[in-house]
This record gives sequence, structure tokens and C-alpha cells, in this order.
Amino acid sequence: MYHLILRVSLLAVLFMRLVDSSAMAADELTPKQLFEKRLMPIFKSPNPSSCVECHFSNVELKQYILPSHEQTFVSLRDQGLIDLEKPEESKILKFIKMGEEAQNRGGRALVSPEVRRAEYEAFSAWIKASVGDQQLREAPKLKTTELARPKRPVEVIRYGRKDRLLDAFENSIWAERHRCMSCHVEGTPENKKFIGEFGEQVAWIKADGAEATMRYLMSSKLIDLKNPEKSALLLKPLGVIEHKGGKKFLPGDLGYKAFRGWIEDYARIVKDQYPTAASLPKDFDETERFTSGIWLKITNTPPTWGDRLLQAEVHAWDAEKKAWETVPVAVSDRLVNANGKLWQHTLTLIAANDSPRLAQWTQGQASLPSGKYLIKLYVDMKGKVVRDWKAPLGAGEYVGQIETEAAWRTGYGSMSTVDANGLKK
Repeated sequence: MYHLILRVSLLAVLFMRLVDSSAMAADELTPKQLFEKRLMPIFKSPNPSSCVECHFSNVELKQYILPSHEQTFVSLRDQGLIDLEKPEESKILKFIKMGEEAQNRGGRALVSPEVRRAEYEAFSAWIKASVGDQQLREAPKLKTTELARPKRPVEVIRYGRKDRLLDAFENSIWAERHRCMSCHVEGTPENKKFIGEFGEQVAWIKADGAEATMRYLMSSKLIDLKNPEKSALLLKPLGVIEHKGGKKFLPGDLGYKAFRGWIEDYARIVKDQYPTAASLPKDFDETERFTSGIWLKITNTPPTWGDRLLQAEVHAWDAEKKAWETVPVAVSDRLVNANGKLWQHTLTLIAANDSPRLAQWTQGQASLPSGKYLIKLYVDMKGKVVRDWKAPLGAGEYVGQIETEAAWRTGYGSMSTVDANGLKK
């Protein structure tokens, strides 16, 4: 083992010396020589480039390189990836460096810093030398079909970025993580107990936050990329696979929708199943969602609601407009307890994009102020979401609404309660 470590260390030192010597000699080489000496090895390499730090698929640095340095320069110039006046600010260089940001946020390195540095310095030296060549600067544009770029359109490439998928994760699985309680939160007493019994994967909600949790799930066996709907992350809370914590989802409830929607989207991206911009999902949510420890209880539920999925929408009062806000400020759903004639669950808080509420919740703990609220209730009497898990509950499932003054304290013992007998249509 010692000899292996020593050998790897010596190879790393040799690599860095080669990079340094190449950089020192860059000023002495022509654009063509720089291209052949430093870019063509990237083009011919079977290894992944720094693009994999930010993209799951569809993008490789070699896709931007053509067989000749003239064609490559013109192709990058025509796509706006080379800045003729400020070559050091060229977009292609910024793309290469983006992987550093992911690692600085705690992401796992998929390529070594040495590889990224070699790519950056190779392109930087070649671009700097090439923009000084007037013939290259003024070369005729290439046909669109001749440009070197990924095969997928830019909309698909952007959709497959890891930061975009993280945003979606935060607005789905992360926002609904309260359904999984403290059993799966890394570091809690309950979690430590279950790790000893069931293993490390029980701690899938990471203490470092949403990105660490997402990266863990991607590398775990909790997600089945071949059959997303059979992922353990779905089947355990459904009770299909034995789950110590019991049933946490119903087919088609808000938690199931959030988890399955994200898992299926992630699987399609990895498997390159979005070939065109038209194939991308169209149901973009114009809101952001936040988990909370706020509980809502509904008492005296009618017998006909027993063992049915009930969804509650909470609407805030707009004092300025003197009307209820049209977009709910919170939502939750769960099965009605037939024997107890009650329903209770935690709320997922909702903020419209670019709203003051979103800015406030992003900076601190998401919460609801005490005051006047309208609660609208929907009951799935006919098993609509069981037949189609994507189906929303709407006008056909509406059973009534009730106004309430709520304090919205957090914690199971501090529930805000409304009586179903006070419902009005």
C-alpha cells in the first residue's frame, strides 16, 4: 500500500510539472501548436471532463472541439463562447470553472482539481493566442450544422444542470421531509437507534442540508433509476416494503407526488430521455415550498369522509385588497381517521416566487403569523388519486371551507384546530 501511495504521489507531481512547463511555454507556441499540444488530448481522452461536475448528461468539453484549431475557434466564437476583446472572460472558461463552486458547497469531486486546472489553462492559453490572430477573428461564420456543440438543445442542457435539479429537490422531497419525521434525520437520537438496527441508509436526511441529502440519495440504493416507481424511497413510506415507521404516504397524496415526481424526473435526465425542448415537463410550479412543524387538526369529520384522503388548503387574508389570497399559503393532506372522526397533519408552507414572503422564509425559519385564515377542504371520495397519482384534487372534491383565527404554533402539542361542523360551501 505504501508503494502504491508513493507511486500515485510521484505521478501527481509529474503531472503538475508537465502542466506548469506547458503553461510556461505557451507564449512560445502558435495557436495551432497550442491546439494540437493541449486541446487535442482533451478531445481524444475517454475520461470525463469537468462538465460532469455541473451536468448529469448530454455535455462534454470535447463536444466543443473540432478537428482543426481554426474551425474550433470560429465555432466557439460564433456561439458567443469566446470573448474577442476580453479573452480571459470567455464563457467557455467560466463553464470549466463552474465545477469549483459545486465542490466549494461540499459536493463530491467527480474530476480532480488537476484535471480542471489543465483544461482551464489549455483553453485559456489557446484562446489568448488565437484572438491575436486577425485572420481567425475575421474568419467567415460556420453553418449552423457545422458548429461543435452538444447534440441536445440548450433548453435540455440547462434543464439537466445539477443546480436546477437541486432547486426542484428543495421544492419537492426536501419540502415534504417532515412526513418522515426525526427517524431519518441524521444525528437525532431516534436515528442513531435505527442506524444500529437497520444500517446507515436510515440516515438519508443529512444534517448538512438539501444538497448533501440529494447527493446521498443519488448514490444510494433508495432510488431505482431503471424503475423509478419501484424505488425504496417510495415503497417504504407506502408500506409496500416493510417500514418500521408505518405508512407515511398514500398513492397520489402530496408527499407521494413530490417524491415520485422528482425521482422520475431525475431518472429521465440521467437516461437522456428528454431529447427536445418540447419533451421537457410543462407543469412548472410558480411557488416555493417549505417544510414546517405547524400542525393542523380538523375535528368532527363526517362519517362519509372516513378513511378518505383529505387535503387542506390554507389561505391568508390580504388586508390591502380586503380579500383572501388566491394562492394558498400552506397545504397538507392525509387520511381521515374514521374511528376518531378527525384529521391532523403538518403543513407544507407555500410562497409565490419573488414575493416578500419568499424572501423572508428563505433567509430564516418559514412560519405563519397568527391571524385570520380561510381553510378550504377537499376529500377524495372516489379514489381519484389512486387511479392517477398525478391527478390534483379540485372542484369535484371540494367539500367546504371555514374561517378561523389561528396562532400557528409549532409542535404536535400545539395544534391549531377547526371543527368540521363549521364548514360552509
